[in-house]
Amino acid sequence: MPVSIFIVDDSPAIRKIIGGILARNYGFKLVGTARNGQEALEQIPKVKPDVVILDVEMPVLDGLSTLKRLMRSYPVPVLMLSAHTCEGSSVAIDALANGAVDFVLKPTQSTGLNAMVDELVAKIEAAAAADISKAAGLPPEKKLRRDKPAGIVLPRQRVQLIVIGCSTGGPAALRVILPSLPPDFKVPVLVVQHMPAGFTASLAENLDARCALRVKHAADGDMVKWGGVLIAPSGKRFALQRKTSGVHCVVRECRGPLKPGSFCPSVDEVMTSAAEIYGSQTCGVVLTGMGRDGLEGMRAIKAANGLTIAQDESTCVVYGMPKAVVDAGLADNVIPLPQIGPTLVQIVEKML
Repeated sequence: MPVSIFIVDDSPAIRKIIGGILARNYGFKLVGTARNGQEALEQIPKVKPDVVILDVEMPVLDGLSTLKRLMRSYPVPVLMLSAHTCEGSSVAIDALANGAVDFVLKPTQSTGLNAMVDELVAKIEAAAAADISKAAGLPPEKKLRRDKPAGIVLPRQRVQLIVIGCSTGGPAALRVILPSLPPDFKVPVLVVQHMPAGFTASLAENLDARCALRVKHAADGDMVKWGGVLIAPSGKRFALQRKTSGVHCVVRECRGPLKPGSFCPSVDEVMTSAAEIYGSQTCGVVLTGMGRDGLEGMRAIKAANGLTIAQDESTCVVYGMPKAVVDAGLADNVIPLPQIGPTLVQIVEKML
C-alpha cells in the first residue's frame, strides 16, 4: 500500500505542485489538502493519512497550534515545513518537542525545489515508519524518575566526558534527559543532533531554558568543561583538540558534498575524536534516529574501554541508530529514555 499524505499550506502552489510531484513521481497517495490548520483539523480524521505535511506559518490557525491540537485529538506522524529564518527555526524546534517527527526547509528560490522534494521523500518514508506515540517525549510527571536504575554496567574509570548522538526524535528525547542532570553535574556533555544548518542554535536556546546546566551552541575554541552542555553546530565539522589549557572544540566548514549516509557534524567523528583524547574515561550515548551514524563512534569508545549506552527500542521514535549499536554488540547498557538521565547521574556519582 502506498503511503498516504495530507498537505496543509496556505500556498496553492505548494499544495498543487508538491502534492502532484509526490503523487505522480514517487507513488505517494495524496488524500487531501487544507489551506490552514482549522481546515486540516476538520479533514484529517476523515481521510486518515499516514503522514501530514504541515506548514509553520498560516492564517486562521498556525502550524504549531495545529500540531498541538492534532497530537491531542488525532495523533499522526507530522513533517513541518519551515522557513529558514530565526523565527522559523525556533518554531521548528518547538514543533519537534511537541510531537512533529521532523521538518523540511522551504526553498528560498525555485531552484531549490528539487532538493526540497528529495528531502521530503526520504522523510515521509521515515515518518510513516515512526512510532508517533514517542515523538513528543513523555508526560512531565514521568520525565524525572527518582528511583535509581539497577543492574547497569559501570565505567572502569571515572567518566570525564559524555557524548550524545541523536537524529529523528532527538530534540524531544534531549528534553527528557538534559533537564534531569543537576546543576553540579561534574562531567561535560557534548550533543550531536542531526539537523539542517542554522537550527542547532535554536535547539541550544530552547534546551537552555529548561535545564539547570547551561546549554550552549558550541563555537570554535570553546573549552570543554563540566557544568554545561555543548551542542555541535549543524552544517559544521566538529571535533576535539587537547591543548595545554585543556580540551577545546574545533569547528570548521564542511567542504564538498557529503557522501550518502554521511552527516555534518558526524556522531562518528565526534565520538572517535573524544575516544582519542579521553580514552576509557569517555561515555557514549546513542539515542533515537535514522541510519547508523554513531556506530563507528561507539566502536571507537568501546575499543578505548569507555562506556556505551543505547536507548532501548520501546522508547525510540525511530529505532535505527541505537539498533545498529545494539546489533553490533557495542552497547554496555540498553536503557529506556526516562532512565538515561538518572543512569548518567548514578554513573558520575559512583565514580566521584
